[in-house]
Amino acid sequence: MEPTLEVEDREGGVRVLTVSNPSRRNALNDALLARLDAALDPAAHVRALLVRGQGGHFCAGYDLTHLGPPGADGRLPDDPLVACLLKLERHPSPSVALVQGGAVGAGFDLAASCDFRVGASDAFFLMPPARLGIVYSPEGLARAVRLVGLSRAKQLFLTARRLPAAEALAWGLLDECPEDAEARALALCATLATGAPKAVSGMKEAFGLLARSGLSPEDVAHLRQVRGEAFGSEDAKEGRAAFLEKRAPRFTGR
Repeated sequence: MEPTLEVEDREGGVRVLTVSNPSRRNALNDALLARLDAALDPAAHVRALLVRGQGGHFCAGYDLTHLGPPGADGRLPDDPLVACLLKLERHPSPSVALVQGGAVGAGFDLAASCDFRVGASDAFFLMPPARLGIVYSPEGLARAVRLVGLSRAKQLFLTARRLPAAEALAWGLLDECPEDAEARALALCATLATGAPKAVSGMKEAFGLLARSGLSPEDVAHLRQVRGEAFGSEDAKEGRAAFLEKRAPRFTGR
C-alpha cells in the first residue's frame, strides 16, 4: 500500500489529516510532506485541524533513506520537514494531534507543532537524533523546550529516552490522556472550530510571537553549518545503518 495523506473535511470546519504509511508505522517521506504541505494551505472553511496516524500508530519519524549528507547547494536533508512543520505551527487555524502509539523523531516534532496534544494510554514519545548522529533542527528543539522546559528537553534529545503517556502528561507534552482519546480530540477540534476565525488566528499569531525569542542571522547560518557537518558525517551513516539493522551503533566521532 502506497504512503498517502488522507484529507477529510468534516461538518463544522474540522479538517482531519491522517498520515498513512502502514508498512513503516506512518513514517514521513518527501511525498507525504508535500501532501501535508498542500493540505495546510489556508482555506476559509477550515476552522480546526486534527492530525493523526492510521492504524493505532502516530508517526515513526522521518524515512531514514531521505537523511543523507547535505546537497551541493547547501540544502539540508530535513529542510522540507522543517518548512512543513513550521507551516503547521503557524497555521491560522488551531490544531490538535491525536497521539496513539509512538511519536518518534519527526513524529514527536509533528505532534509538538500542533497547538494541543491528546494522547491514548499507549502513546509514547522518543527523540533519537543522538543515536542517529544528527543535530536536530533548532526549530524542533525550541518546540520541545517550550513544552517541557530546557532540562527535560535535554533529557529527551540527548539520551533518546522513551517517554510513556503518563509521564508525557505530567511533563506537559500531552495536554490530556483521556479514556477515549479519539472522541476527546474530535470534541476539542469541534470546540475550537466554533471560535471567531480572525480572533483565533490573531491570538495564535500573538502566542507564537510571545513564545519565540528568535535567532540572529549569524546564529542561523552557524547552526546550518553545524547540522550540515553532522548530516554528512560517518557517524550519521553508521547511525542510519544501525537503526535499519536493529543493532547498537558504533560511533567514532568522525
